Amino acid sequence: MRITPAEGMNEFLPKEVELRDAMTEKIVEVYRSFGFTKITTPALESIENLDNSDGGDNLRLIFRVLKRGKKLEDAIEKGEPSEFCDLGLRYDLTLPLARYWANNRARLPDPFKCIQIDRAYRAERPQKGRSREFVQCDVDVIGSDSLDSEVELITVTARALTALGIGAFTVRVNDRRVLRDVIKSCGFSEDCCSSVAVTVDKLDKIGEDGVRDELVGKGYPAECAEKLIGSLCRNAFTEDEIEKRTDPAVASDFCRMIRRARELSRGDYDVVFDPSLVRGQGYYTGAVFEIESTEFGGTVAGGGRYDGLIGRFIGENVPAVGFSIGFERIYSILSSEGRSADAKKKAAVFYGDGEVVEATKLADTMRAEYDVSLVTRKKKVGKQLAALEEAGFVRAVFLDRPDEIKQLGQGQNNNEKEELK
Repeated sequence: MRITPAEGMNEFLPKEVELRDAMTEKIVEVYRSFGFTKITTPALESIENLDNSDGGDNLRLIFRVLKRGKKLEDAIEKGEPSEFCDLGLRYDLTLPLARYWANNRARLPDPFKCIQIDRAYRAERPQKGRSREFVQCDVDVIGSDSLDSEVELITVTARALTALGIGAFTVRVNDRRVLRDVIKSCGFSEDCCSSVAVTVDKLDKIGEDGVRDELVGKGYPAECAEKLIGSLCRNAFTEDEIEKRTDPAVASDFCRMIRRARELSRGDYDVVFDPSLVRGQGYYTGAVFEIESTEFGGTVAGGGRYDGLIGRFIGENVPAVGFSIGFERIYSILSSEGRSADAKKKAAVFYGDGEVVEATKLADTMRAEYDVSLVTRKKKVGKQLAALEEAGFVRAVFLDRPDEIKQLGQGQNNNEKEELK
């Protein structure tokens, strides 16, 4: 039997879990202060739902779950591999939220402002920074078609990141409708826009030459590809020109959203228009946004409007927009800096066999100030104290001599350790 986790899966030591829990608590505290409420959804979803979610490249990374018993036997006998699976692990939290709202809408407020912090799964090739199991942290507004919802999501997400202490960052925004009009203005037809956008989304990975080569490889004219790259990548399309390149109503709302988000930033971060921003999921229909860390580089949050996704379940259009914090990316940043959870200090009460009642009563007198663990005292307590110190404990009390308090960490010197052996 193997003792290591399955490939691409993670397990965390107590100190690591403390930091992750502290991050979650700070994020939820900020979100709840804006009126968002927390929900949970199942890790498993219908494979039909997942396959029809328009999740871009993520659809190739779904963990599929085989049917069980007679149903699987029948599918195998028929020789229909496409029928072998009926469930899959969710690759993000947006599709499950859309199904959740469709199922529970009669019991939910309108608009519905919710928080999801949970695990998602993708069949990635495991490597540094990419696991097959990871935590996503989403905040969404369902039922409002106002771009004020985008403004609120940008603001609350930025304030959550500020609370986490990741340093300076920039919010980059675009609109799928603006991008579509720019693509069309460069000579591409309407029905090509989605395919072209998928390639443009790879700009930060394959560069201008890679984007150009891929577009030409798809059969698009080289002059159209060059014009598009010039518009999106070389500051040829600025914020001042949005109204010239797209529908006036869309441009007006989009520019108003940027101005309001900037005003609410209070100068703590920048909000900038990025015409090359796409976001890979195909379900986005309007504004899209990402947050980029200035100090550490790379994206630490992303999201956008997905007005058509819920309609696939109920046959009517329901506006929706969401923002997701890159929980694992930020955890990696904070842990590499040696950050620890700002939790209550930990203390220990040492006791002998049969003294658990008395030990608990003594511990109860300390719990307002400390998290207190009961520890059965061994003959040589020095190693026990060293282990507690390594685990972050700051104080030890002995039941048989409660007035003798041992300060751990910097408060305990080598002579004290020697005396306790």
